[in-house]
Amino acid sequence: MSLQTPIQNNRRYDPDEIASYYRYRPWLAWARALNIIWSFAAFIFSLKWDEWQNQVEQNKSKRAAQLRQLLTRLGPTFIKVGQALSTRPDLVRKDFLEELVKLQDQLPPFDNAIAYQLIETELGRPVKEIYSELSPSPVAAASLGQVYRGRLHTGEEVAVKVQRPNLRPVITLDLYLMRWAAGWLAPWLPLNLGHDLRLIVDEFGTKLFEEIDYLNEGRNAEKFATNFRNDPRVKVPAIYWRYTSTRVLTLEWLNGFKLTDTQRVKEAGLDPEAIIEIGVTSGLQQLLEHGFFHADPHPGNLFAMPDGRMGYIDFGMMDQLDENIKETLVDAVVHLVNKDYNDLAKDYVKLGFLTPDTDIRPIVPALEATLGNAIGKNVGDFNFKTITDQFSELMYDYPFRVPAKFALIIRSLVTQEGIALSLNPNFKIVEVAYPYVARRLLTGESPQLRRRLLDVLFKDGKFQWQRLENLIAIARTDENFDVLPTAKLGLQYLLSDEGKYLWRQLILALTEDDRLHTEEVQSLWNLVKDDLKPNRLLDVAIGVLTDLSKQRVAAILPSVTAITTFGMKR
Repeated sequence: MSLQTPIQNNRRYDPDEIASYYRYRPWLAWARALNIIWSFAAFIFSLKWDEWQNQVEQNKSKRAAQLRQLLTRLGPTFIKVGQALSTRPDLVRKDFLEELVKLQDQLPPFDNAIAYQLIETELGRPVKEIYSELSPSPVAAASLGQVYRGRLHTGEEVAVKVQRPNLRPVITLDLYLMRWAAGWLAPWLPLNLGHDLRLIVDEFGTKLFEEIDYLNEGRNAEKFATNFRNDPRVKVPAIYWRYTSTRVLTLEWLNGFKLTDTQRVKEAGLDPEAIIEIGVTSGLQQLLEHGFFHADPHPGNLFAMPDGRMGYIDFGMMDQLDENIKETLVDAVVHLVNKDYNDLAKDYVKLGFLTPDTDIRPIVPALEATLGNAIGKNVGDFNFKTITDQFSELMYDYPFRVPAKFALIIRSLVTQEGIALSLNPNFKIVEVAYPYVARRLLTGESPQLRRRLLDVLFKDGKFQWQRLENLIAIARTDENFDVLPTAKLGLQYLLSDEGKYLWRQLILALTEDDRLHTEEVQSLWNLVKDDLKPNRLLDVAIGVLTDLSKQRVAAILPSVTAITTFGMKR
């Protein structure tokens, strides 16, 4: 097998081919493994030495810089670990955090001459023929490449992203070692991360190979832009395909401020809370609506723009969710907040965290004890960090696993929450997430969501008034949410053929709970009288009466008569 086959030319991640390559070159793997082990051993020893010498406070800035330099020296794979940690102020102490943040876009650049030569080689002509201006040095250097600021001969201001040289061999070797370590260490780990921990490494490897293909990144950016084409709060840069290849990407330049730079955000007259809401809501839209999400949303890839929009860049690491996963995630959020732990356990089975043959009966009380305590008495007490901490206990005691796809989802959610915490230390993700889910359920723009609403509103055949009232109250925490148009849509659905069953159950619940009075009937009717035929009300009322015993007919007849009377008056 030639050196070029698995290392340089393959654009897709193939763990078997990579393993076959290094199996016959063990000296390469051992040299890299010893380098990694020695580097971390030396760092850990330095921390312990500070403890023994009582110099922890004196040397903490020095050790933080040492960790950043260590991760930088070890290369792209370890830089990405540092980038993920840099978004968690609740996990990493401040002195280390300040250094790790530099890994987002303050990495050492590679030589400009190499970058310029790579541009000319990839695009097939001199730099001066492609760009009228190009910065003499990079404006940012990241784990996989560096960015130059330039201008096309047609006048557009652009960012030119150039990949680091010799990148694929370094990443390939690290992935091989990670996969080997995952297979060897998995049986000894206290957490049940899956049937085979190597699947998570393979998922990461697949996405990393996609990330270093800039043609793939350009396609991802255009798909992302299409998904948010009707959202004026989100900005995605345009791709200039004539000046783009596998290792060079030319895209629209975005002016903005890093989300972690709270002072500059405020100086620009922007509201950090509004920026947080855009980021979290757009993140939920990616997961629950579009099913196509940004899996690497660290602060170096997100900008607060001067006009208040959120600018997204770097679309190399993306993933796609199918409809079933999207719908089940909505279910899980609702069941978690409503504390329906039996249904939540079923959601975990559907999502792959539990196998279909798992007996969930002993797991339900464990979920209630663990997650109920994590959420607390108030929904606002919930955050993702709390849940991940509490959930680790369940994974140790019960047969939970982390499906490979969800490793990226969890990473994305943790990163987004970390960004929000940097802007607002008191941020609670559910304060934004659950109102969003509530609005989606109440507007019911798809049959799937309408079925989810039925699941929420009915439990054991009984209509749950408190849940409906909670949904409306939570949705109305958004100032832009108007309950009347939503109610009108809901009533239109109730009186359609699809909603006939729910309407009949609702009439029964209204009358049996003594909630339906003449004034309320009039108000409800006024919402829909311009769009609906009164005969539909009469048909439903007759159907309700037909299904009831004589005693129950006598009890609810006045209310049903009130409904039909208002209908016939029209």
